[in-house]
Amino acid sequence: MTSAFGRVWARITVLLPGRADLAEIRRDPRRDLLAGLTVAIVALPLALGFGVSSGMGAEAGLATAVVAGVIAAVFGGSNLQVSGPTGAMTVVLVPIVGEYGPTGVLTVGLMAGVLLVGLAVLRAGKYMQYVPAPVVEGFTLGIACVIGLQQIPNALGVSKPEGDRVLVVTWRALEEFAKAPNWTAAGLAAAVAAVMLLGARWRPTVPFSIVAVIAATIVAQAAHLDAAEPIGNLPAGLPVPSLSFLDLGSVGTLLAPAVAVAALAALESLLSASVADGMTVGQKHEPDRELFGQGLANIAAPLFGGVPATGAIARTAVNVRTGAGSRLAALTHATVLAVIVFAAAPVVSRIPLAALAGVLLATAIRMIETGSLKAMAKATRSDALTLVLTAVATLALDLVYAVIIGLVVAGVLALRAVAKQARLDQVPLDRGDHSAEEHALLTEHIVAYRIDGPLFFAAAHRFLLELTQVTDVRVVILRMSRVSTMDATGALVLKDAVEKLHRRGIVVMASGIRPGQRRVLDSVGALESLRDEDRQHATTPDAIRAARDHLERSGLLSAPPAPNPRTPSEEALR
Repeated sequence: MTSAFGRVWARITVLLPGRADLAEIRRDPRRDLLAGLTVAIVALPLALGFGVSSGMGAEAGLATAVVAGVIAAVFGGSNLQVSGPTGAMTVVLVPIVGEYGPTGVLTVGLMAGVLLVGLAVLRAGKYMQYVPAPVVEGFTLGIACVIGLQQIPNALGVSKPEGDRVLVVTWRALEEFAKAPNWTAAGLAAAVAAVMLLGARWRPTVPFSIVAVIAATIVAQAAHLDAAEPIGNLPAGLPVPSLSFLDLGSVGTLLAPAVAVAALAALESLLSASVADGMTVGQKHEPDRELFGQGLANIAAPLFGGVPATGAIARTAVNVRTGAGSRLAALTHATVLAVIVFAAAPVVSRIPLAALAGVLLATAIRMIETGSLKAMAKATRSDALTLVLTAVATLALDLVYAVIIGLVVAGVLALRAVAKQARLDQVPLDRGDHSAEEHALLTEHIVAYRIDGPLFFAAAHRFLLELTQVTDVRVVILRMSRVSTMDATGALVLKDAVEKLHRRGIVVMASGIRPGQRRVLDSVGALESLRDEDRQHATTPDAIRAARDHLERSGLLSAPPAPNPRTPSEEALR
C-alpha cells in the first residue's frame, strides 16, 4: 500500500512546476505582460458570453476565466495556453443546467477535475495523438454550428424557449421573433458580429470584440434602448470559496455528465496546446502535465461559482500571435480580468446581451477553417465521411457521443483500408537446377503463394476464400515472410484453410514464418498440421525441395539420375 502511494506521489511530483518555468517567465516579462493584457481584452466579452450561454450567468464565466486561468497557467503543461470558459464546454453544460440546475453543474465541474487529475497520473495525455484529424475538424465544425445557434435567442431579443436540443430551441426562437420582432437586439448583434469579422480582416491585431461591445453598450445606454436587455448586476469581486453546493447524494447520477465534461476538457485542452506548439518554434507542451493543470483548475473553479474550463484555442492563438513566450502572459490575462471584476462590475453589467450574442456569433464563424475543411474533403472519401458524420453528430447529439462516433467510423474505415492491403499472390517457381520439361511438370503439381501485408480479422476471411479455391495441384507452399502482422482470427483462418486443403489431399508447406507469427499460430493450434513430415521451412527453396521429395515419394515425379561414379564431382575438380 505504501509503495503504491509512493509511486503515485512520484508521478504527481513530476507534474508540478519547476525552476525551468520560472526561468521562462524571467526571459522577457515586458512582452508577456503586453500579450496578457491583449488577451484579457479579447477574453472579457467571451467569458461573459459563455457564462450567459451556459445558463450559469455572466459572473460564472468571469469567475472561471480568473480562477481557472491562474491555476491552469501555473500548473498546466503549456507555456502559452490560456484557459477559461469555452463554447464547446458551454454546449455540454446547457443540458446539465436544465436537468440538474446550477448546483449540479458545479458538482460536475469538481468531479471532472478529479477525473482529469487521475488521467494525468495515469499518463493518458499521450493518447491525444491518436485522434484523427477529420474527427477534430468535424468536431470543431459541429461546435461552431452549435455555438452560433445557441446565440439566436439573445441575438433576436427573445426569451430562451424551452428545450434541450439546440435546433428545436433555435426554431422556437425564430417563431417568437416572427410574432414580435425585436429589431433593436437583432441590429446590435448583427453590428457587433460585422465589426468583428470585417475588423479582423482589416487589422487582425486590433481587439475589435471589445471595441464593438463598448460601442454597442454606449449606443444602448445613450439611446435608452429598452429592447436591448443588459447582462444584469455582477458581484464586485469573487465569491468566498465554498463547498456548500456539493451534494454527495447526487454524485452517482452526475458521474456520466462528469465523465463527458472531463473527456471534453482533455480533448479541447490538448488540442489547443498542440495548436499553440504548431504556431511557434521551440515550444512543446507536456500532455500529462496539461491534464493535471486543467484538473486542478476545474477543482478550484466551482469553489468560486465558476463553470468547468478548458484550454481556449481562440484566446491561446491571440496569446501566441501577440508575442507571448511564457506563463506570465496567461497569468496577466487572468489578473486583468480579476481587476475588472473588482473595479468595473457596474459598467460590465450594462453590456447588452445582444452584443455578447454578436461576439459569439462572430467567434463561431471564425472557428470554421474553410481551407482545412476543403483539404479533408478532398483527401479521401473516408476522411470526408468521418468529418461529416462527426459534425452532424455534434449538432444532433452531444460532443462526447460525436467524438466516439467519429473515432468508431474512422477506425472502421481505416481497418477497411488496411485490410485491402493484404494480398495473396501466386508466384512462379524458381527454375533452379531443373530442366524446362521437369520445371513444367513441377508447376503442374506445386503452387506457391506469397502473403503480403496484415493477416488479421478484417482481411482473414477474404484470404480463406482465395486460398481454398486452389485446384489441380498436390502441394501448396505459403511464403509468409512478408506478413506484416497477424492476430488470432488470422491464425484461425489460416488453420481452417490448411485443414480444408488437407481434406482434399493437398499438402501444405510454409516458409519464412517469423517468431512473432509462430507464437500466434501455435496459440490456436495452427502449426500442428504443418509439423507432420517437416512441412515448415526457413526459406522458399527449402520448401520447394521438400515438395519435390514428397512428389517423388508419391510417384508423381521420377527421382533424378544417380551421379556417375566415373564422373568427377565439382568438389573434386576444385
